[in-house]
This record gives sequence, structure tokens and C-alpha cells, in this order.
Amino acid sequence: MIVAMQDEAKEELIQQVIEKMVEIGFDVHRTTGATSTILAGVGKPGHFDVAEFQVLEGVHQAYRISSPYKLAGRGFRPEGTTITFPNGVVVGGENVTIMAGPCSVESPEQILLSAQQVKAAGGQFLRGGAFKPRSSPYSFQGMGLEGLKLLREVADETGLLVITEVMEISQIELMLPYIDCFQVGARNMQNFNLLRELGYVRKPVLLKRGIAATIEEVLLSAEYILSGGNYDLMLCERGIRTFETYTRNTMDISAIPVLKKLTHLPVLGDPSHGVGKREFVAPMALASVAAGADGLLMEMHPNPDKALSDGAQSLFPEQLEKLVAQLRQIAPIVGRSVA
Repeated sequence: MIVAMQDEAKEELIQQVIEKMVEIGFDVHRTTGATSTILAGVGKPGHFDVAEFQVLEGVHQAYRISSPYKLAGRGFRPEGTTITFPNGVVVGGENVTIMAGPCSVESPEQILLSAQQVKAAGGQFLRGGAFKPRSSPYSFQGMGLEGLKLLREVADETGLLVITEVMEISQIELMLPYIDCFQVGARNMQNFNLLRELGYVRKPVLLKRGIAATIEEVLLSAEYILSGGNYDLMLCERGIRTFETYTRNTMDISAIPVLKKLTHLPVLGDPSHGVGKREFVAPMALASVAAGADGLLMEMHPNPDKALSDGAQSLFPEQLEKLVAQLRQIAPIVGRSVA
């Protein structure tokens, strides 16, 4: 159930409504905007009549939620969610956020140069894997804790934020001091135990769509994180598996406007994994922003031909710089901007 309070409703009235919702068995999630408060009741309450809430003092509107995702639905935050990071970077606002860097941290020299090149191109986040999920157990698996330390060190030196992938619950506590945003990869989109634990963490999360996941399944996975009280959540379209084999995946551009309609959460695009071929990354990045993406997550390597993972889909530094320049021209057409 969603209860929208009247503009400027007094705190005393809001608390009375919350108490009544709790009495009948709801877990209440509250979001307060500039002028009004939305209360979302989730769980398995006993019998109740929504009309009882519609007539309560201070209530503007009350209605049952028909969709299975209660907190991810746009009704919970009709104005949309924005996530503000400690250095002032905002995801989900007017600006299109650029997150870029290599697939994995390979050495101190490589990640420092990567950070400098991302910063020079206009990026706000440095991406790079410290723990790498690979299809083959014999492939490079990342540098682990040492990679996390390197990410933090070079990000602080260049003024960037750090986003990197968490693969299992045991890594959460280890990663907290070194990162600004957790990334949940496509393989873990339905690792519900991991998602539930990330809901208890007060640090932003980027959740990638699974390789064969429907949009509803993405939103239900998001619900696991939101239900724990962590509302600083972003979604990411990164391509899905279809019968087409020319590209690594099929970049579902249509998912971006659909998600923007269904949810209040910021939506990003990952064209690198979406197509898996360097030459198609820029067109898909431009299309993502035109479709309404709040940001882009892309792979860039100082020397892609020598990369230990995903070199074929990694941009050269000059390609990233050129792409960001093009994005600055495209974004204003759809009412956005690129820093």
C-alpha cells in the first residue's frame, strides 16, 4: 500500500499513520520529498480496508499496489531518486554520469594511468574489477584486496569515485573502506542472499540486469536491496543473451525508457558488455543517452590489446575522450548535460 501525505503534513500526523500501518502488519518505508511524504507499506498484513487510510487526517491519497515491486515502483518516489556522493557528484539528476576504466586492475601503473585518462576525458567514476568473475577458472581472477587498495589510492589522487564489483557476502565488509559504490554483476542479479545483505549497507549499489532477465525480474531483484532500507540504488542495462551471435550480447536500448517509466531509480547503460566489440560501443552509448540513460558504465584501457580481460570491448583513451565530446552534443537535445 502507498499512502501519500498532504503537502506540509505535520510530523505528528505522519507518525500516527505510520503507527496504524504497523499495527495491521506492514513494514513501513518512508520517503520525504521537498513538500510531501510518501509511506510505502510492504509485507503480509492482516485484513484492512484502504478506505480507512484515505480518510485519515493529513492523508492526500492511499491506494493498494498492484505490482509485485512495491519500493522500486515509481509510485514510491514519483519525482525520481537522485544519489549524491561525498564529493558532490549526483547520479539521477540533470547530468549524465560517466563511469569508465579497465575491466580489471592489473598493476599500479595500469590503474593510475587509467584513472588519469578517465579524469581527462571527463569521467566522474573509476571502474575496475578487484574480484573478477570469469567463465573459465583458469582466466585472470583479479588482484583482490591489493586491487581495492590501488583503486582507492589512484581515485583519491585524481578526484574520482570508485565503483567495483562485489561477488559474495564475505567481500562486503572488506570492500567498504575502499569503494564508493558496489556493483552487482549480471551473474549475481538473482543472488538474493547477496542482495539482501547489500540492503543493510548504507553505501550506493549499481545492479546490473542478468543475461536473460526480464524487466520485472530486474525490479524484483532491486526490491531485495530496497526492502533492507538502502534506497541509494541504480539499475544498469548491459545487454541480454539472444539468438544473435555477431555481438557479445544484444543491447536492449528499449529497456532504458521502460525502466524510467516503471521505476524511480536511476538507470544506466553499459554499452561495452552490451555489444562486446569496441567499434559499436560509441553508437550504443549515444543511443543510451538519447533513450534517457542517467549515466554510462564503459570499459577503457590504456592499451586494450594487452588487457588481461575484455580487451576487445575496451575503448582506447582517445576513443573515450571523443565519445564524451559527442555525448556533450547529444545530451542537451534530450534535456540533459555531460559535465
